[in-house]
Amino acid sequence: MKRKDYEKELRKLQVQLCYLQEWVKEKKLRVIILFEGRDAAGKGGTIKAITEKVSPRVFRVVALPAPSDRQKTQLFLQRYIEYFPAGGEIVIFDRSWYNRAGVEYVMGFCSPEEHTRFLELCPQVEKFAVDGGIILIKLWLEVGMDEQERRFEARIEDPLRQWKLSPMDTESYRRWYEYSRARDIMLDATNSKHAPWTIIRSDDKRRARLNCIAHVLGMIPYKKVSRDKVRLPKRSKKGSYDDQASLRGMKFVAERY
Repeated sequence: MKRKDYEKELRKLQVQLCYLQEWVKEKKLRVIILFEGRDAAGKGGTIKAITEKVSPRVFRVVALPAPSDRQKTQLFLQRYIEYFPAGGEIVIFDRSWYNRAGVEYVMGFCSPEEHTRFLELCPQVEKFAVDGGIILIKLWLEVGMDEQERRFEARIEDPLRQWKLSPMDTESYRRWYEYSRARDIMLDATNSKHAPWTIIRSDDKRRARLNCIAHVLGMIPYKKVSRDKVRLPKRSKKGSYDDQASLRGMKFVAERY
């Protein structure tokens, strides 16, 4: 998709996201959006496109690191639940509790029994959340084998993207079919009526972002909240002085550009 066409459509959708934001605040809605998918599937870029023009106080992004020793002794979902939204918030999980069904299962970070137990309990926990009034949107970004390789190669060559490439990423590249089987097992066990999965083809990043935002907007019924037009008041002249002169002698950043 050409950049000009993409940016034109993206702006339209981002305006709608701003309308959605005001509706969520007005109605005290609680929304969770899960982003899952293979490494280099485009989760980060899609999340950035969603959050670029909205308030971080409403759209909160949660990307948790590996669990600490203390967290490893907690109930598995415990550290995720503490980030669940309050009224008027949309929480975006950049990877989520489904780590247990993906990387932890494939890489042997959890036992087969823990994996099975998670798949059994996960739909029940999600039903508890949905029944409690949370809007839960689960998205799986699916990137093809050739496109994933191209993106990994680009990360290797580009110093601005090398930080995105971890040893876990390269290992996931090697274990493509193991991750495919883990995905299939996960989708089969957790694609419930109350919390279904939606798959987004992401080989074309721009189209995937637009399709994703359009889907999210369609999943949350909203209306444009009417607001009184803001008018700037006149600046008061009371106590006026040369407030630039008072900065003389202070250290400023060098104007290199």
